[in-house]
Amino acid sequence: MEEFISNLIGNHYISTFIMSLVPLIELKGGIIFAWDRLGPLLAFVFAYLGSTIVFIPIYFLLRPLLNLLKRIKIFNNFANKVEHYFTNKAENTLKEREAKHKGKPLNQNVLKKLGVFIFVAIPLPMTGVWTGTGIAVFLNLKFKDVILPVVVGNFIAGLLICALSALCKLIGISLNLVLYILLAMALIFLVVFIIKVSLKKTDNN
Repeated sequence: MEEFISNLIGNHYISTFIMSLVPLIELKGGIIFAWDRLGPLLAFVFAYLGSTIVFIPIYFLLRPLLNLLKRIKIFNNFANKVEHYFTNKAENTLKEREAKHKGKPLNQNVLKKLGVFIFVAIPLPMTGVWTGTGIAVFLNLKFKDVILPVVVGNFIAGLLICALSALCKLIGISLNLVLYILLAMALIFLVVFIIKVSLKKTDNN
């Protein structure tokens, strides 16, 4: 897969940047893909840039796109489910932060930003900039308040993935294998996400 993408585009730098824009692949897949092709530093830089910059269109287009889809009959149900998912995710994120910082003098805005930061910084399937930005949108955070949590959170996630990649190289584990495992995990999480969203709608009926 990675060779197909690289050969199709013809440039490892651009390939890494574009791969990192894609949901499920994002920063994690971009760094691992480019590690041997560009070297650790450039792999981090191009994957980080691609996976970070995508938060801008997500932030400004997610709600308008869902509202548009809700006006189209065949997409209405899907759009409502996605909106419901992100609303619940945002509420749960805020509740988790409130529980962990109970009794500490942190206002709601700080707790929201902290929740987005932690969600983006943890490099697991179905976490990252795409989902983290969606949560920020439904937490009603202003754009200026989203920038730092996403930029810093994604930077931390990138460092963790670099550490994982270096460890894999040190003990002789193929990074291509790691990439395939991450993609398989991401697809499994995606299927679980779709099932959970569908069941949530059924429960409300």
